[in-house]
Amino acid sequence: MSVFPQVRGRRLRTTPALRRLVAETRLHPADLILPVFVREGISEAQPIASMPGVVHHSLESLKPALAEAAEAGIGGVMLFGVPLDEKKDAAGSGATDPDGILNRAIRVAADEAGDALVVQSDLCLDEFTDHGHCGVLDADGVVDNDATLERYRDMAVLHAEAGSQIIAPSGMMDGQVAAIRDALDAHGHQDRAILAYAAKYASAFYGPFREAVQSSLTGDRRTYQMDNGNRREGQREVALDLEEGADIVMVKPAMSYLDVLADTAASSDVPVWAYQISGEYSMIHAAAQNGWIDLDAASLESVLGIKRAGADAILTYFAVDLAQRLTGRGDPSRSIR
Repeated sequence: MSVFPQVRGRRLRTTPALRRLVAETRLHPADLILPVFVREGISEAQPIASMPGVVHHSLESLKPALAEAAEAGIGGVMLFGVPLDEKKDAAGSGATDPDGILNRAIRVAADEAGDALVVQSDLCLDEFTDHGHCGVLDADGVVDNDATLERYRDMAVLHAEAGSQIIAPSGMMDGQVAAIRDALDAHGHQDRAILAYAAKYASAFYGPFREAVQSSLTGDRRTYQMDNGNRREGQREVALDLEEGADIVMVKPAMSYLDVLADTAASSDVPVWAYQISGEYSMIHAAAQNGWIDLDAASLESVLGIKRAGADAILTYFAVDLAQRLTGRGDPSRSIR
């Protein structure tokens, strides 16, 4: 018998093919979902400075982006609408305008993608309000939970009518899943799924996203998003959304909350997703641009770690690039071995 029993593990690492054969966690393009920003008032794609490689799409530039995503084989797209500043108001009226930017983007995506991609839509008011909060405010300037739910109900129905297959409430309002399920069912949309941003934390890593959606927020959202140190509370929030009928639950952010993600994966009887958010994405790019890490290797490792922690699918801005490398559909020199 060998005096070095650990050599058994090393024997299984000797070649790339052998390492691939015994890999415990595998990443597939269908596990990946691309967040997409569609901005009103532009005629072509425009770069987002704090998110290298990510753009604001016009309704026209959205079409080839969807085709590229479908060709790469990813699972779906999550749409965010970015309205003109002058169309923002205290109630976020643009969110329930059938011709508002998000509802128009959903229609374009549904028409273009067909069955090749699952079209998903973020349901929140923060992009549409002039104060930047995720709900309407009461006379004291505090988010009014119940009044916000009424706005969410109307938004959900419009998203479904526009063609969204998965409605994704991200505002962390109490009772949002139940309210949206009731509204969808009442309007004949029993077939539309709800992805609950169930454990969503008040993170310091949202900064680039707020540029991407041109947020008007001053202050923070700590009164309704979760405290960074609370692990058990994450499971309470997930349980509440499951009780209300969530079809999928999500942990956000992903990389800073892998413990919460693992807890959720261990306890949930529905699919569990995670969102690798803007700051997590941009930090990897920034370090790579400084020559400190390898972008291709780090992006793959970061997303694989989220999958290993228990995510069934991952929202990531690396989605198309990773899918192309996984399948060799992009630059052959960058394929993942």
